[in-house]
Amino acid sequence: MTEDHDDITNAGEDAALEVRTPRVRKPRMKRLRILLIALPLVALAIVSTVFGMMMAVASELPNLQSENGFKTARNSVLLDALGRPLGILKSSRNRVLIPYSDISPFMRNAVISIEDQRFYENNGVDPRGIMRAFVQDTLAGGARQGGSTITQQFVKNALGAQDQRTVTQKLRESALAYHLTRKWSKEKILSEYLNSIYFGNGAYGIESAARVYFGRDANHLGCGVKEKPCAAELTAPEAALLTAVIANPTAFDPVAHPEAAVTRRNIVLGKMRDQGRISATEYEQAVAEGLPALVVPPSVDTKAPYFTTWVSQQLVEHFGVRRAFEGGLRVRTTLDLDFQQAAQQAIDQNLQDPNGPSAALVVIDNKTGEVKAMIGGRDYQERPFNLATQGQRQPGSTVKPFILAAALRKGYGLGSVWESRKRVFDVPGATDGEKFVVNNFDNSYAGSRDLGSALTYSDNAVFAAVGLATGTKRISKLISGMGVRSPVSTNPAMTLGAFKQGVSVLDWAHSYQSFAAGGKRVSGTLGAPNRGPVGIHDVRDVSTDELVARNHVRSKRVISPALAQAVTQQMQSVVSGGTGHLAQYGGFAAGKTGTTENFGDAWFAGFTDRYTIAIWVGYADRTQPMKTEYDGSPVAGGTFPAQIWHDFVIQIQALLLQRQADKAAKGTNGASGIPPLSTLGSGGGTSDTGSGGAGGGGGTTGGGGGSPTPAPAPSPTPTPAPAPTPQAPSGGSGGGTQAPSG
Repeated sequence: MTEDHDDITNAGEDAALEVRTPRVRKPRMKRLRILLIALPLVALAIVSTVFGMMMAVASELPNLQSENGFKTARNSVLLDALGRPLGILKSSRNRVLIPYSDISPFMRNAVISIEDQRFYENNGVDPRGIMRAFVQDTLAGGARQGGSTITQQFVKNALGAQDQRTVTQKLRESALAYHLTRKWSKEKILSEYLNSIYFGNGAYGIESAARVYFGRDANHLGCGVKEKPCAAELTAPEAALLTAVIANPTAFDPVAHPEAAVTRRNIVLGKMRDQGRISATEYEQAVAEGLPALVVPPSVDTKAPYFTTWVSQQLVEHFGVRRAFEGGLRVRTTLDLDFQQAAQQAIDQNLQDPNGPSAALVVIDNKTGEVKAMIGGRDYQERPFNLATQGQRQPGSTVKPFILAAALRKGYGLGSVWESRKRVFDVPGATDGEKFVVNNFDNSYAGSRDLGSALTYSDNAVFAAVGLATGTKRISKLISGMGVRSPVSTNPAMTLGAFKQGVSVLDWAHSYQSFAAGGKRVSGTLGAPNRGPVGIHDVRDVSTDELVARNHVRSKRVISPALAQAVTQQMQSVVSGGTGHLAQYGGFAAGKTGTTENFGDAWFAGFTDRYTIAIWVGYADRTQPMKTEYDGSPVAGGTFPAQIWHDFVIQIQALLLQRQADKAAKGTNGASGIPPLSTLGSGGGTSDTGSGGAGGGGGTTGGGGGSPTPAPAPSPTPTPAPAPTPQAPSGGSGGGTQAPSG
């Protein structure tokens, strides 16, 4: 039986093998043979195609030299929102061509170290670099590592290719790069590359960059002439910084983003050290160097230089530097020259002392996110640093509407009652028993306030408790979502507007605009990076009038309409009877004052039914107390900033009424392109036209002087549970000392 069973089993297995073999193994072998034959043929076809393309473009190798760019360049023209001349972009005026011998060896080595370390060995295309980039990008789940050589980058820049680059275009660039290495020396390629790239802050080419960033340095005095080019004197840390900027002139701008610039510079220096281009000692000395003390961009031919320099960078971001400066574009911006003039007049009539504080102002359209006016300082020629976009200052109590929004979202009510007294909070993790101490201005307290009136009178004690109870991380996330693109800290002092890193006037205006837009963050397809405000309306070819690009409004809801309306209505009370009463003009207005410790920064941010306006007042070079500049009294948010806001809105109200009358008289019915006027007092909520008492700026926060209208009696709702233990403060004010915030 056993033997018979074994025989049957073996027979069954043999039968199974006889059945499977013809069905499985033979087709596999056949497919394998076909694959082995096809793969070489496919590879040969690809190689032949690429080789053929490279041979074809060889006969069409364009003249890529920078001198040729001067001959073919067409200036780009900037217009304001109504089509009036605003300025001209001229790259040739800001670029100086220099030979290889006039470029510092440190500069050559810095660029090669980070951009193309096998520059002198490759043939214009680096297969190893491409494979490395492919592997790292795959592991990172997206584009992180570039694979282009310096030669390929030069060809791309010379051809003006920037966006929507197809595979065919990239292959053509590779072919041109290969042939260029056979035609030009490596020295010529490197010098042409450095002469052609954009370094930010209006610097086009290496010599212009050296002058802009280091021309005023004590170690380079007198450079910038033919006999003494600044580029020849660049040190290792200076060369590394300029090389760092190449990757992203906006993100690594040492003026606007110093920390990011230093980090990137030190990466470049590390590459130089690792590749033996500088010694370990030189590396240690270089990373200890600071950033340039004075960056001086070239003069610009424009009626609004601060706005123009900002919008020029947007053009570079969207269209590439060569097309932006040399492509003959006609750019209709969002700026309204009449708004710009009104803003300047409002500032000049209030800040008349040339040695006194300066102001920065940004106006944004509530519906479109378009920047209508921008003031970045007193005089661009004397100080090109843009206080509106590059300056980052502490926002003070203008942060409180965001805290209110986060608290309401969490479940606290406007009628909830909070203690108004000196507060002392424990700082978690502090080994020395550190405390977060909060005072009201002049140590004036109400005993208790409901949450709504605490915003009206800018009560620090209440909002510190509310902020900590709500959670600083939750508040930080909300602020970032509503428009602030710089990091928003989560330290306890942020509840009083003392961030580790300040905010720009541009981003703060954009964040307030999210309230005005009913809880939506509004940007556009031609907006600033990271869903920032919009400065470009449309772009056309200056010769043919062909449309190149048009901005399309993009919005994202960040808070509910009901929440935005609730906070807006409470901000109306700030203007009608609180710390911002000087901003009243007879129409709808909602906003908040802000003043930092020792009166170093003063703000008013608010909106009408059509426009959001943020204003900062302070000293440009440093945080200097403004204790007597307001007719012998301190400068708080309810003084100069609120008054400037009021004066500007009054002028715009008259301007829009006049435009509407002009259109009606001409019978154009809007054909002129001027937006129709809506009633300024018709925006969300009720119109605040009352006097608001004897002055809401004083009281607990020193907003605009005078005694505040008495606060409404708090409703007898239960006091919320104690705030959670706050996080350790780091940087900024708000603890232990008097902290004015009105």
